[in-house]
Amino acid sequence: MDTKITKLKNNIEFAYKRNKNTPRIAFYLNFSLNNPLPDPGVYSLMVRLFMQGTKKRSAQALSEELDKYAIEFSAELKLDYVKFKFVCLNEDFEQAMEIFSDIVKNTTFEEFEKERTKMEGEIIAELDSPRVKVIDSYYQNIYEGHNYGYTNTVILENLKNITKEDVINAYKAIIDNSKKVAVFVGDLDYDTVDRLLENYIGDITPSIENLPELKKPELATSKEVEVIQQELNQAHILKGWIVSTADSKDYASISLLNIILGASGLSSRLFLELRDKKGLAYVVRSSYDVARLSANFSIYIATEPNNINTSLKGFDEEIQKIKNIRVSEEELENAKNNLFGKWAFLGETNSQQANWLAHYAVMGFGFDFHKNAVDKIKQVTVEDIYNCANKYFNDTYVLSVLKP
Repeated sequence: MDTKITKLKNNIEFAYKRNKNTPRIAFYLNFSLNNPLPDPGVYSLMVRLFMQGTKKRSAQALSEELDKYAIEFSAELKLDYVKFKFVCLNEDFEQAMEIFSDIVKNTTFEEFEKERTKMEGEIIAELDSPRVKVIDSYYQNIYEGHNYGYTNTVILENLKNITKEDVINAYKAIIDNSKKVAVFVGDLDYDTVDRLLENYIGDITPSIENLPELKKPELATSKEVEVIQQELNQAHILKGWIVSTADSKDYASISLLNIILGASGLSSRLFLELRDKKGLAYVVRSSYDVARLSANFSIYIATEPNNINTSLKGFDEEIQKIKNIRVSEEELENAKNNLFGKWAFLGETNSQQANWLAHYAVMGFGFDFHKNAVDKIKQVTVEDIYNCANKYFNDTYVLSVLKP
C-alpha cells in the first residue's frame, strides 16, 4: 500500500502506511536538532534520561508498564535529530501512545548524576575497543570544528561540565524549535490512528516548516593521525573523504561506488584484492555515511601491524584503479542488484519501514526519498561511476591509524 502523507493540527508531518495482517505496530516521532547546539555530550546524556521517570511515573513504574504490555520503547540520538520510537501489539496502540506521550512531554530528567557517572564508565569501556578508538579518531578529525565531530573522546572531556539545567534547556529548545515528523506503520485504520495522534501529540509545540541553514563541515587540508595503544596485536586503518550527501545528484553513484569497492562483502574489490589475494586483512570494507549537511566515504582495514604500509599501498592501488579504469557494465549491474537486495532485506519489518520514512523526512529529503533513490540508481551509468571516483577521491582526506 502507498504511504498517506498528512499533517496534524500542530503542523507535524505524518506518514501513515497500512500493512495488513501484521500483529505489531511501529510508531516513530523524530525531532530535528537545532542551532545553536549545546556543548558536547548534552544531547547524549539527554536521551539516556528519558527512561528515568516522568511527572506521573517513576523509572520503575515506567519499566514495569512497558514490560507488562510488551512495548519496546527507545530514544536515540542521531547526528541530525532525536528519534523516539515504540513497537507494540495492535490492540495496545492507545496504551503505548499514552505512555509515549507522557515520556515525550513530561520527562523529569531524574537520576542525572547517576546516569552521567554510568555514561562516563560506558564510554571509557567502549574506547577500550581498538576499532571504536580508530573510528572515534577518524570522525573527530574529518568533522573537526563541527558538531558531527562530537565523538566519545570529545564528549568525555566535557561530561563533567554538563549540568541538569543544560539538559533541560536543550530539550526545551528542541521541542520549541524543530521540524517534527511522525510515522505509523501497521495494521490499524487511518482514522483511529489520526484521532489518537491528535489526542496524544497534537498539543506539542508546532513543527517548523523549513530546516534552518546550518554550517556545513569542511575539510581544508589532509590529516594523518596516529593513535598508539599498548599491547595491541592488530592495526586498524581508516581513510576517508568528505563527499556529497543524499540531496546531491551524485548520491546514487556514490552509493554504488561503495558497493563496488567494499560494501558488498566477499564480492567487493577491497575484499578480493586485499584479503583474498594479498592476505592482508582480517576485516576490510568501505562505507558511505550520510548525514543531512555532509557525508563521508571511508575505507577500513584491520591487519597485522607490520602490514600497515602494504595495506595503505593497497588502498591507493584500488582507488587509482577505479579512477583510471571504467567499471564493466556487468560489475555495475551486479552492484545495483546487490544494493536493491540489501534495501529489500532492510525494509522487511514495520519498524524498519517506519524508521526509513521518518529518517529521510526529518532531514528534509522527503518521505518519498527512498522510492526516488531506487529510480536514480537504476539510471547510473559506467561513466557516472568514473566521474564520481575522480571527483571525490582527491588529495584532501583523513587517515587514522591505530597501532601498537
